[in-house]
Amino acid sequence: MARIAGVDLPRNKRVEVALTYLFGIGKSRAVEICKEANIPATMRSDALTDDHVARIRSIIESRFKIEGDLRRDIGMAIKRLMDLNCFRGTRHRKGLPVRGQRTRTNARTRKGPRKTVANKKKAV
Repeated sequence: MARIAGVDLPRNKRVEVALTYLFGIGKSRAVEICKEANIPATMRSDALTDDHVARIRSIIESRFKIEGDLRRDIGMAIKRLMDLNCFRGTRHRKGLPVRGQRTRTNARTRKGPRKTVANKKKAV
């Protein structure tokens, strides 16, 4: 089983698909890495030799920021926005959509499940 950046690549998947299991590597980067490492994209991940894994690992470490480093950088960027009290930072802090989407309807992914507010009972 191939292990890159602390992540076990899944068995019996194409290499280009298996590489997408690393945080920070999508489909296009995975194809690019395969081309640069001279590994056929149709090759299965459990057929990778130690030489193939070493080539992939060296390309990823030299050119891309992935996993923990990338998560830390993203978190620090969001924290910086929140510390600045800019509009985007306040939206992050409140847990609302950051990029201008409407919140009157939808936005349930960011806001969470509905919190129903009951009507006041009329005094008789």
